[in-house]
Amino acid sequence: MMKIRVGCDLTYQLPAATPMIALLNVHYTRFAALERPDHLITDPPVPIQSYRDTFGNWCSRLVAPPGLFRLGTDGVVLTDGAPDPSAPDAVQHPVEDLPSDTLLYLQGSRYCETDVLSNEAWRLFGNGPTGWGRVQAICDFVHNHLTFNYGLARATRTAAEAYSERLAVCRDFAHLAVTFCRCMNIPARYCTGYISDIGTPKPWSAMDFAAWMEVYLGGQWHVFDPRNNRPRIGRILMAQGRDAADVPLTQTFGPNILTGFRVWTEEVV
Repeated sequence: MMKIRVGCDLTYQLPAATPMIALLNVHYTRFAALERPDHLITDPPVPIQSYRDTFGNWCSRLVAPPGLFRLGTDGVVLTDGAPDPSAPDAVQHPVEDLPSDTLLYLQGSRYCETDVLSNEAWRLFGNGPTGWGRVQAICDFVHNHLTFNYGLARATRTAAEAYSERLAVCRDFAHLAVTFCRCMNIPARYCTGYISDIGTPKPWSAMDFAAWMEVYLGGQWHVFDPRNNRPRIGRILMAQGRDAADVPLTQTFGPNILTGFRVWTEEVV
Protein backbone atom coordinates (compact mmCIF):
# COMPACT_ATOMS: atom_id res chain seq x y z
CA MET A 1 0.00 0.00 0.00
CA MET A 2 1.33 3.44 -0.97
CA LYS A 3 0.74 6.65 0.98
CA ILE A 4 0.50 9.92 -0.95
CA ARG A 5 0.45 13.33 0.69
CA VAL A 6 -1.74 15.77 -1.22
CA GLY A 7 -2.66 19.35 -0.59
CA CYS A 8 -2.56 22.97 -1.63
CA ASP A 9 -1.96 26.46 -0.30
CA LEU A 10 -3.68 29.42 -2.00
CA THR A 11 -3.22 33.06 -0.99
CA TYR A 12 -5.49 35.93 -2.02
CA GLN A 13 -5.35 39.69 -1.59
CA LEU A 14 -8.91 40.99 -1.17
CA PRO A 15 -10.05 44.62 -1.08
CA ALA A 16 -13.25 43.79 0.80
CA ALA A 17 -15.06 40.89 2.44
CA THR A 18 -15.63 38.40 -0.37
CA PRO A 19 -17.83 35.28 -0.53
CA MET A 20 -16.04 32.22 -1.92
CA ILE A 21 -16.81 28.62 -2.86
CA ALA A 22 -13.95 26.09 -2.78
CA LEU A 23 -13.80 22.59 -4.28
CA LEU A 24 -10.43 21.65 -2.81
CA ASN A 25 -11.17 18.38 -1.02
CA VAL A 26 -10.61 14.85 -2.24
CA HIS A 27 -13.73 13.36 -3.88
CA TYR A 28 -16.14 11.49 -1.62
CA THR A 29 -15.40 8.23 -3.48
CA ARG A 30 -11.88 8.36 -2.00
CA PHE A 31 -12.98 9.28 1.53
CA ALA A 32 -12.34 5.79 2.92
CA ALA A 33 -8.77 5.98 1.59
CA LEU A 34 -7.91 9.13 3.57
CA GLU A 35 -5.44 8.22 6.30
CA ARG A 36 -5.30 11.90 7.25
CA PRO A 37 -8.37 13.94 6.24
CA ASP A 38 -7.70 16.93 4.00
CA HIS A 39 -9.73 19.45 6.04
CA LEU A 40 -10.01 22.91 4.54
CA ILE A 41 -8.04 25.35 6.71
CA THR A 42 -8.12 29.15 6.41
CA ASP A 43 -5.96 31.94 7.80
CA PRO A 44 -7.45 33.93 9.36
CA PRO A 45 -10.02 31.34 10.48
CA VAL A 46 -13.57 31.88 9.20
CA PRO A 47 -16.80 29.85 9.45
CA ILE A 48 -17.12 27.26 6.67
CA GLN A 49 -20.37 25.71 5.48
CA SER A 50 -20.08 22.52 3.39
CA TYR A 51 -22.55 21.02 0.94
CA ARG A 52 -22.85 18.63 -2.01
CA ASP A 53 -23.36 20.13 -5.45
CA THR A 54 -25.42 18.66 -8.30
CA PHE A 55 -22.61 16.25 -9.20
CA GLY A 56 -21.94 15.08 -5.66
CA ASN A 57 -18.76 17.12 -5.24
CA TRP A 58 -17.88 18.36 -1.74
CA CYS A 59 -18.04 22.18 -1.72
CA SER A 60 -17.15 24.69 0.98
CA ARG A 61 -18.77 28.14 1.37
CA LEU A 62 -17.10 30.94 3.27
CA VAL A 63 -16.68 34.71 3.40
CA ALA A 64 -13.05 35.79 3.22
CA PRO A 65 -12.19 38.99 5.14
CA PRO A 66 -10.42 41.90 3.44
CA GLY A 67 -6.64 41.79 3.23
CA LEU A 68 -4.40 38.76 2.92
CA PHE A 69 -6.34 35.47 3.06
CA ARG A 70 -5.03 31.92 2.82
CA LEU A 71 -6.84 28.65 2.41
CA GLY A 72 -5.65 25.16 1.76
CA THR A 73 -5.67 21.46 2.55
CA ASP A 74 -3.14 18.81 3.56
CA GLY A 75 -4.07 15.13 3.65
CA VAL A 76 -2.68 11.64 3.18
CA VAL A 77 -4.36 9.20 0.79
CA LEU A 78 -3.81 5.45 0.72
CA THR A 79 -3.56 3.90 -2.75
CA ASP A 80 -2.52 0.55 -4.17
CA GLY A 81 0.34 2.18 -6.08
CA ALA A 82 -0.82 0.71 -9.39
CA PRO A 83 -1.13 2.73 -12.62
CA ASP A 84 -4.55 3.67 -13.99
CA PRO A 85 -6.41 0.47 -14.94
CA SER A 86 -7.23 -0.30 -18.56
CA ALA A 87 -10.03 -2.36 -20.10
CA PRO A 88 -9.34 -2.65 -23.84
CA ASP A 89 -12.35 -4.93 -24.34
CA ALA A 90 -14.82 -2.39 -22.89
CA VAL A 91 -17.60 -1.85 -25.41
CA GLN A 92 -19.48 1.24 -26.48
CA HIS A 93 -23.17 1.14 -25.63
CA PRO A 94 -25.90 2.20 -28.07
CA VAL A 95 -27.45 5.41 -26.83
CA GLU A 96 -30.79 3.68 -26.23
CA ASP A 97 -29.08 1.26 -23.82
CA LEU A 98 -27.23 3.86 -21.76
CA PRO A 99 -28.28 4.44 -18.12
CA SER A 100 -30.32 7.60 -17.80
CA ASP A 101 -27.83 9.23 -15.44
CA THR A 102 -25.12 9.12 -18.14
CA LEU A 103 -27.11 10.99 -20.78
CA LEU A 104 -26.18 14.38 -19.35
CA TYR A 105 -22.61 13.63 -20.41
CA LEU A 106 -23.59 13.32 -24.06
CA GLN A 107 -24.74 16.92 -24.23
CA GLY A 108 -22.81 20.03 -25.12
CA SER A 109 -21.69 22.33 -22.32
CA ARG A 110 -19.93 25.65 -21.71
CA TYR A 111 -16.48 24.53 -22.89
CA CYS A 112 -17.47 21.48 -24.93
CA GLU A 113 -19.31 22.59 -28.09
CA THR A 114 -20.54 19.33 -29.54
CA ASP A 115 -22.61 21.19 -32.14
CA VAL A 116 -19.48 22.91 -33.49
CA LEU A 117 -17.22 19.83 -33.58
CA SER A 118 -19.68 17.03 -34.40
CA ASN A 119 -18.96 16.84 -38.14
CA GLU A 120 -15.23 16.98 -37.55
CA ALA A 121 -15.44 14.25 -34.93
CA TRP A 122 -17.26 11.91 -37.29
CA ARG A 123 -14.77 12.72 -40.06
CA LEU A 124 -11.85 11.88 -37.81
CA PHE A 125 -13.19 8.90 -35.86
CA GLY A 126 -16.30 7.63 -37.64
CA ASN A 127 -14.54 4.91 -39.62
CA GLY A 128 -12.30 3.65 -36.84
CA PRO A 129 -12.85 1.25 -33.94
CA THR A 130 -15.61 1.66 -31.38
CA GLY A 131 -15.51 1.29 -27.62
CA TRP A 132 -12.14 1.51 -25.88
CA GLY A 133 -10.29 1.70 -29.18
CA ARG A 134 -12.29 4.75 -30.28
CA VAL A 135 -11.64 6.63 -27.03
CA GLN A 136 -7.94 5.79 -27.22
CA ALA A 137 -7.86 7.02 -30.82
CA ILE A 138 -9.42 10.29 -29.64
CA CYS A 139 -6.85 10.63 -26.86
CA ASP A 140 -3.99 9.88 -29.27
CA PHE A 141 -5.24 12.53 -31.68
CA VAL A 142 -5.78 15.19 -29.01
CA HIS A 143 -2.42 14.44 -27.39
CA ASN A 144 -0.63 14.91 -30.71
CA HIS A 145 -2.76 17.75 -32.07
CA LEU A 146 -2.39 20.11 -29.10
CA THR A 147 0.83 21.66 -27.80
CA PHE A 148 1.06 22.24 -24.06
CA ASN A 149 1.87 25.88 -23.29
CA TYR A 150 1.25 27.06 -19.74
CA GLY A 151 2.27 30.61 -20.61
CA LEU A 152 -0.58 30.90 -23.12
CA ALA A 153 -3.30 29.51 -20.85
CA ARG A 154 -6.68 31.21 -21.23
CA ALA A 155 -9.58 30.62 -18.87
CA THR A 156 -12.15 31.19 -21.63
CA ARG A 157 -10.64 28.82 -24.24
CA THR A 158 -13.21 26.28 -25.45
CA ALA A 159 -12.68 22.89 -27.03
CA ALA A 160 -13.32 24.26 -30.53
CA GLU A 161 -10.88 27.12 -29.94
CA ALA A 162 -8.23 24.72 -28.65
CA TYR A 163 -8.73 22.55 -31.73
CA SER A 164 -8.25 25.58 -33.98
CA GLU A 165 -5.39 27.21 -32.06
CA ARG A 166 -3.60 23.93 -31.24
CA LEU A 167 -2.46 25.39 -27.90
CA ALA A 168 -3.51 23.99 -24.56
CA VAL A 169 -3.09 23.34 -20.88
CA CYS A 170 -4.41 20.14 -19.32
CA ARG A 171 -8.01 21.41 -19.08
CA ASP A 172 -8.01 22.10 -22.84
CA PHE A 173 -6.78 18.57 -23.60
CA ALA A 174 -9.61 17.22 -21.45
CA HIS A 175 -12.25 19.52 -22.95
CA LEU A 176 -11.39 18.58 -26.53
CA ALA A 177 -11.31 14.84 -25.82
CA VAL A 178 -14.58 15.06 -23.85
CA THR A 179 -16.21 16.90 -26.76
CA PHE A 180 -15.07 14.39 -29.37
CA CYS A 181 -16.30 11.49 -27.20
CA ARG A 182 -19.71 13.07 -26.77
CA CYS A 183 -19.92 13.73 -30.50
CA MET A 184 -19.31 9.99 -31.00
CA ASN A 185 -22.14 9.12 -28.57
CA ILE A 186 -19.82 8.13 -25.70
CA PRO A 187 -20.69 9.72 -22.33
CA ALA A 188 -17.69 11.66 -21.06
CA ARG A 189 -17.22 13.81 -17.96
CA TYR A 190 -14.52 16.27 -16.96
CA CYS A 191 -12.42 15.49 -13.88
CA THR A 192 -10.00 17.54 -11.82
CA GLY A 193 -7.63 16.53 -9.06
CA TYR A 194 -4.07 15.48 -8.36
CA ILE A 195 -1.72 13.50 -10.60
CA SER A 196 1.59 12.60 -9.01
CA ASP A 197 4.92 12.30 -10.84
CA ILE A 198 5.57 8.96 -9.14
CA GLY A 199 7.04 6.52 -11.65
CA THR A 200 8.05 9.19 -14.16
CA PRO A 201 11.65 10.29 -14.82
CA LYS A 202 13.07 13.33 -13.07
CA PRO A 203 13.45 16.28 -13.10
CA TRP A 204 9.84 16.97 -12.17
CA SER A 205 8.22 20.31 -12.90
CA ALA A 206 6.37 22.33 -10.28
CA MET A 207 3.18 20.56 -9.23
CA ASP A 208 -0.23 21.84 -10.26
CA PHE A 209 -3.78 20.54 -10.25
CA ALA A 210 -4.62 18.40 -13.27
CA ALA A 211 -7.56 17.63 -15.54
CA TRP A 212 -8.55 14.40 -17.27
CA MET A 213 -11.79 12.67 -18.27
CA GLU A 214 -13.86 9.61 -17.46
CA VAL A 215 -15.88 7.83 -20.16
CA TYR A 216 -18.70 5.33 -19.84
CA LEU A 217 -17.87 2.03 -21.56
CA GLY A 218 -18.71 -1.56 -20.75
CA GLY A 219 -21.11 -0.65 -17.95
CA GLN A 220 -18.76 1.56 -15.93
CA TRP A 221 -16.69 4.74 -15.93
CA HIS A 222 -13.03 4.58 -17.03
CA VAL A 223 -10.18 7.09 -16.71
CA PHE A 224 -8.51 8.51 -19.83
CA ASP A 225 -5.86 11.22 -19.76
CA PRO A 226 -5.32 12.91 -23.15
CA ARG A 227 -2.73 15.31 -21.72
CA ASN A 228 -0.30 12.61 -20.53
CA ASN A 229 -1.81 9.81 -22.65
CA ARG A 230 -0.44 7.01 -20.52
CA PRO A 231 -1.42 5.41 -17.20
CA ARG A 232 -0.19 7.28 -14.13
CA ILE A 233 0.34 6.31 -10.49
CA GLY A 234 -1.36 8.35 -7.79
CA ARG A 235 -4.27 9.91 -9.67
CA ILE A 236 -6.61 11.31 -6.99
CA LEU A 237 -9.99 12.72 -7.97
CA MET A 238 -11.29 15.93 -6.39
CA ALA A 239 -14.32 16.87 -8.49
CA GLN A 240 -16.16 15.98 -11.69
CA GLY A 241 -18.77 17.63 -13.89
CA ARG A 242 -19.66 18.48 -17.48
CA ASP A 243 -16.58 20.68 -17.91
CA ALA A 244 -14.37 23.11 -15.98
CA ALA A 245 -17.26 25.53 -15.45
CA ASP A 246 -18.86 22.98 -13.10
CA VAL A 247 -15.77 22.39 -10.98
CA PRO A 248 -13.83 25.63 -10.37
CA LEU A 249 -11.26 25.01 -7.65
CA THR A 250 -12.25 28.33 -6.13
CA GLN A 251 -14.97 30.73 -7.15
CA THR A 252 -14.75 34.26 -5.77
CA PHE A 253 -17.67 36.68 -5.80
CA GLY A 254 -15.77 39.96 -5.92
CA PRO A 255 -12.42 41.50 -6.94
CA ASN A 256 -9.34 39.54 -5.84
CA ILE A 257 -5.70 38.90 -6.66
CA LEU A 258 -4.22 35.42 -6.36
CA THR A 259 -0.79 36.13 -4.83
CA GLY A 260 0.31 32.61 -3.91
CA PHE A 261 -0.36 29.15 -5.34
CA ARG A 262 1.26 25.88 -4.29
CA VAL A 263 0.19 22.27 -4.84
CA TRP A 264 1.87 19.10 -3.62
CA THR A 265 1.50 15.40 -4.42
CA GLU A 266 4.28 13.28 -2.99
CA GLU A 267 4.83 9.75 -1.76
CA VAL A 268 5.19 9.35 1.99
CA VAL A 269 8.12 7.04 2.70
